[in-house]
Amino acid sequence: MPSSAPDALAEVDVGERLRDIRRLRRATLRTVAARAGVSESFLSQVERGRASASIASLRRIAGALGVSVADLFEPGGPPRPRVLRREERPSLAFGTLGRKLLLTPRPLQHLEVFVGELDPGGSTGAEPYAHGDSEELFVVLTGSVQLELGGDRHELGTGDSIDYRSSTPHRVTNVGEERAEVMWIISPPSY
Repeated sequence: MPSSAPDALAEVDVGERLRDIRRLRRATLRTVAARAGVSESFLSQVERGRASASIASLRRIAGALGVSVADLFEPGGPPRPRVLRREERPSLAFGTLGRKLLLTPRPLQHLEVFVGELDPGGSTGAEPYAHGDSEELFVVLTGSVQLELGGDRHELGTGDSIDYRSSTPHRVTNVGEERAEVMWIISPPSY
């Protein structure tokens, strides 16, 4: 028996969805095709509904656009930019005299960003810690901190940054007299 309910699911035009996401990302057919390992003409045909992509090709194309295949079937179209207000950031207490605030709500899959606030004398904990094996960029937004990294110590001030693998044990301590604000940028997420 056919459904006449107004909320019945409509068929999704995957090609149109791909084109919309590509345009939202301001990416060219050539760039996305190269990243996905498909020809530019094939991608164009898929976007125009003149060719069907295999699941494997669709996964590569979606990945080249920074979305999952599931995102292509979400009601309401491609993911849109989202504003996360400072007071709405998910937070957790960590270490000694500190807290972390998550700046990258799900479903971001390839990037994780935390801001940390450390009171004077505060640290990420008594011992260095490691997580995953991601690229990690640590940035001091305000204050003076010491970063212990694999046995080395780095004195960092406002605006300084350092990169390392998240698998290297690390620990941050506020060595200044004011609250320090720091940021961790991790790709892919491993926290």
